[in-house]
Amino acid sequence: MQSFSISDLIDENLLMHGALDVDRRPNGISPRRLPDWCRPQLPPIMDVMVRMPSGVRLIFDTDSTSIEISALTTNIVVPPRERRPTVFDLEISGDNNTGNMEVLSQSSFAGNTILVDARDATQFELVRGDAGTWSFNNLAAVSKHCELWLPQNAYVELHGLSIDDGATISKPGDMSKPNWVHYGSSISHCMEATQPSQIWPAVAARKAGACLLNLGLAGQCHLDQFVARTIRDCHADLISIKTGINIVNMDSMRERVYKPALHGFLDTIRDGQPNTPITLISPMYCPSAENHPGPTVADEQGRFQTIPGHEEIREGCLSLTRIRRLIREVIEVRNDDNLHYVNGLDLFGENDEGDLPDDLHPNPVGYQRMGRRFADLHLTSMVRELTRS
Repeated sequence: MQSFSISDLIDENLLMHGALDVDRRPNGISPRRLPDWCRPQLPPIMDVMVRMPSGVRLIFDTDSTSIEISALTTNIVVPPRERRPTVFDLEISGDNNTGNMEVLSQSSFAGNTILVDARDATQFELVRGDAGTWSFNNLAAVSKHCELWLPQNAYVELHGLSIDDGATISKPGDMSKPNWVHYGSSISHCMEATQPSQIWPAVAARKAGACLLNLGLAGQCHLDQFVARTIRDCHADLISIKTGINIVNMDSMRERVYKPALHGFLDTIRDGQPNTPITLISPMYCPSAENHPGPTVADEQGRFQTIPGHEEIREGCLSLTRIRRLIREVIEVRNDDNLHYVNGLDLFGENDEGDLPDDLHPNPVGYQRMGRRFADLHLTSMVRELTRS
């Protein structure tokens, strides 16, 4: 096989979509999902999530019958939970991104492990491991469009890519799918999914025919202005913002702050994207936070529960029910024909609670259902409207 450094292939022979920055290391490159200028403004825990490439993939055309990716991955584990395998998915479709599509998956336990103290997240131990190789073999010996999805729940240092001797690899031709930029919380980051191509935004994008850029950042959807400016400057045909659950989880805003912050977030995006369709998605079902404000913490069984507070000082604290109403109020007063609403309960509601094992995050089946529902309820029609215009 012929082997190439990922650093040498980027831009010349393949695209890395979904990463707006990279860390360049002696042995390879590590994708980051927010641009370089954001780094001084990132809280440390948010930097962790930016380095996990949820939705990031390498996009290329090749006629090779084998594709191998070598990388050093680092998984974060909170004992007593066990480390899960690191998964790469290869999505293959016909030349020029047409024809039948299939997704192949490969997993490995190679790589580093960070063991985090459940009682104090600032305390951890790094257990070093070796780089691994993920191989996809017995592929059709014809030109095909490939999207290699990177793990959504690990740091990834990409080293090399190998293909058959005599085979070719090139940047894709016409990338005609509308660009969809999505911003959200852990429920959009989807670390609980078993495969990176099965996070719910990826499922929705595939079903609707959109090209996803995923800014789902676990625990970190707090309407930060540096994220708004990032979205403002993206090449976006569609934008969605799923806001609310992290604000309740951390009790990071009260009503006085939340509505102006949401207005300001939208104002910043509109400075650069005055007519791009924007969809606000309200929180999905979370039983303990529906009618009670946060913060939320995991109990001994790993289920997330709200912490009761002193009622006399909790005026303006937010529950999910209240946030859904406030989002509607923001939309009603903005007089923006390109601003839309999707109720998160229509994507994952009380009847789906059986697929909510920790009372906060859906399981893999729940994420896939969310993706199909969002495509059917909203995204597909938005994509069709764009392609007609």
